[in-house]
Amino acid sequence: MCGIFGCILKEGNAAPVIHQALKRLEYRGYDSVGEATIHEGKLYIKKDSGKIDEVHKIHNLDDLPGKIGIGHTRWATHGAPLQVNAHPHLDCAGQIAVVHNGIIENFAELRLELENKGHVFVSKTDTEVLAHLIEEALKSNPFLNLADAVLDAVRKVEGSYAIAVISPKEPNKIICARNESPLVLGLSDSALYCASDIPAFLPLTNKTVIIEDGELAILSSEGFEIRKISDSSLVVREPKIVDWTPEMAVKQGYPHFMLKEIHEQPACLRNTLRLQEHYLDLMATFLDRAKEVFLVACGTSYHACLAASYMFSKLAYLATYPVIASEFMEQHGKSVNIDSTILAVSQSGETADTIAAVNVARQRAATVLGLTNVIGSTLTRISRVYISQQSGPEIGVAATKTFTSQLSVLAQLALRLAKKRGKISQDEMDFIEAKLKKLPDIVETVITTQEEKVKAIAKKYKDSKVFFFLGRGISTATAYEGRLKLMEIAYVPSIAFPAGESKHGPISLVEEGFPVVFVCPKDDTHKTAIGNIMEMKARGASIIAVIEEGDEEVKRLADDYVEIPKGVPDVLSPIPFVIPLQLLAYHMAVEKGYDPDKPRNLAKSVTVK
Repeated sequence: MCGIFGCILKEGNAAPVIHQALKRLEYRGYDSVGEATIHEGKLYIKKDSGKIDEVHKIHNLDDLPGKIGIGHTRWATHGAPLQVNAHPHLDCAGQIAVVHNGIIENFAELRLELENKGHVFVSKTDTEVLAHLIEEALKSNPFLNLADAVLDAVRKVEGSYAIAVISPKEPNKIICARNESPLVLGLSDSALYCASDIPAFLPLTNKTVIIEDGELAILSSEGFEIRKISDSSLVVREPKIVDWTPEMAVKQGYPHFMLKEIHEQPACLRNTLRLQEHYLDLMATFLDRAKEVFLVACGTSYHACLAASYMFSKLAYLATYPVIASEFMEQHGKSVNIDSTILAVSQSGETADTIAAVNVARQRAATVLGLTNVIGSTLTRISRVYISQQSGPEIGVAATKTFTSQLSVLAQLALRLAKKRGKISQDEMDFIEAKLKKLPDIVETVITTQEEKVKAIAKKYKDSKVFFFLGRGISTATAYEGRLKLMEIAYVPSIAFPAGESKHGPISLVEEGFPVVFVCPKDDTHKTAIGNIMEMKARGASIIAVIEEGDEEVKRLADDYVEIPKGVPDVLSPIPFVIPLQLLAYHMAVEKGYDPDKPRNLAKSVTVK
């Protein structure tokens, strides 16, 4: 997501230090950049959309005066990537500057409340409410200091945040606070730093203090202090020395971006649950009106669409047609009309085949809806309604958090449509919504408890020449995605089928020791899936099963298994069940000596047809 940085120097200007720190945060992905400093009781700001070098060329980021300042690289989630939406954001009086990484869930209600009190907003961001909340706290109680005003503000917000705040009212302080978004302090004899990530200040110091969730830090020229947001109580935490290389620091200690991003999925899923409800409602309204709905995407996003077709059918009783974008024109181009709705799914919003399919549909007066991760992308500009999946930039070429984030959004959309259509009971909707909210914790459990087991499986099967991936129902989409990951990262030829199709040809390949991966949740397809496992096992296959915890029946049949916590509804099962398959692909690639971050012949965003 966004990157934040702040520093208090004993000597010299802060602006060039902030500039270089933001350059070191470029790997996080961004669309806008900005800095604010304090000098002689005045706040100075420069910000704009674009890359750091482009903005610096226009505005000269280095000539802001002062020894204290904050900076920001923005990945848009609320408001297009425009200068007015770039951070830092100010209060009405221009006396409080805020940078923020995260998503404030209740910003719309807070904004309305503040506007009713006379506050004037200039951006479309969720972040700007923080500046005005702090201003309001100081206005309501002139005896508050800046730290107490920030405490008052963050106690009112819901969602995720790592923030840094400065004000010429207290010109030698930076106030930081954290909830669910990363925040770390850097300490040296000549300066204090705060940042989203250690790489921002690693060339300057390796002495760090991690700020935990629910904590506020006060940085000043005298040192730092940490307090609990809940009760303002003091927290004592000793600094630690980080011995990472710069390359390791960029990956937060993980050996590869892909593994880092697999481990980020719990946080990404929490962010997808913070979507603005009126956009979900609006998109659900368009889907409800449609005579026919096509789900159009490529690669991993297509697999998310395939899973979504089961979600829409089971929850909202809506038939949808998942289509590979490159085939859309030939398959459906002439039949699409004014009664058709296209839901296009693309992480980048620039995928050439997807955009081409959407343009054909638009020419025939179809309604276009979009799900993407990049606000300001082509897909957002040509969609009647779009939703940002809010998973942050994905550096690894192989999509991991993209897939689970898209599934989470599509599940929320299916539930919203089910509610609108009244096709399932309120009890069932409440149950699925409750489980959806628990998925980040479930995914975290899968990663922490099953990764070593998956690593052992990868070591055991690293020399296998070909793999089968089989699933039934919605798990077919999970199988397809597992197959794709293993092929693109470990270069292992892999075949995925609906398990019921396996005996119509593919089973002829099976021989002694042939690895077959079964995605086998305990749903309505469970009994028939067991039959398919037995068919494969009878022909000598080695069965690797992804199962629900405590599924003794499949355990007895499997040669190796990975367990997912109980109680995940079948329509949500692809989200946790795909995690072991992502890890399998990653560890298989590592076992075979390949770099998972640089798969041959592949690019992150496919912008050619």
